[in-house]
Amino acid sequence: MLLKWSFGLLVLVMAACTSAPPEPKASPSQLEGMWSDPPATAEGTFCFFACTEVGLDRLNALLDDPANDARPFPELQAEAGKHQRENYIRPRLTDAALETYPLDPADDPGFLRCEPWGLARQMFAPHQVEIRQRADDRIELRYGEWDALRTVHMDGRPRPAAQAPTLFGHSVGRWEGETLVVETAGVTADITGWDFQHSDGLRVIERFTRSADGDTLLLTATIEDPWSLREPLVFKKIWRWAPDQQITPYEDCEPAEEFSRGKGQ
Repeated sequence: MLLKWSFGLLVLVMAACTSAPPEPKASPSQLEGMWSDPPATAEGTFCFFACTEVGLDRLNALLDDPANDARPFPELQAEAGKHQRENYIRPRLTDAALETYPLDPADDPGFLRCEPWGLARQMFAPHQVEIRQRADDRIELRYGEWDALRTVHMDGRPRPAAQAPTLFGHSVGRWEGETLVVETAGVTADITGWDFQHSDGLRVIERFTRSADGDTLLLTATIEDPWSLREPLVFKKIWRWAPDQQITPYEDCEPAEEFSRGKGQ
């Protein structure tokens, strides 16, 4: 009887020792806090708003070419940005989107009438983003641009069937290891930060990860829209850790239409 018991115990111990280690638990605190302008590197500068792998590859090729050693970085950055637009973004636009592409920046409602940005621009806005985990199973993202507040539901709740599209849509998040994955739909038709329009069929999947040294936050966002895009677009953005910064109320916007009527001078 003792022998049988000992053998059974040995089997249990061996099974425990050879089983796969548990998956690391998500820790919201790893992303929580204030993030601001990207690090002062070539990649950080190029991705200040957003960038693509196509644009980064072109920029790195230009920087590695000795023939460009005397050219100023802003010139190389502009060339890489043009390459990104013409060889990655434009070919993926539908005929409907191409009819007004590129949009005239002077027609931007944010510039003309101080209208806050929609999701397709706000998630890549320059300057700060503050991430906070709330007790009621949601994460809040507060953006320095427009002092905008966005909610990510972490309980998997579906978008209400009768809910009309909104500026930021309905966002549902989950943890994949240490990566925060956010899926968003139900966004009001608007314009993007790359000078083309999108419909209310826009869908976005964002993946937020923190660097191993903790100094930077990386966003990779996949954007789909059957009206404006033939294929998904994938953009990246980088922030750096900035615990001493604060977001202040956005109160300084002067509508361009006011200036056109002779006000604000």
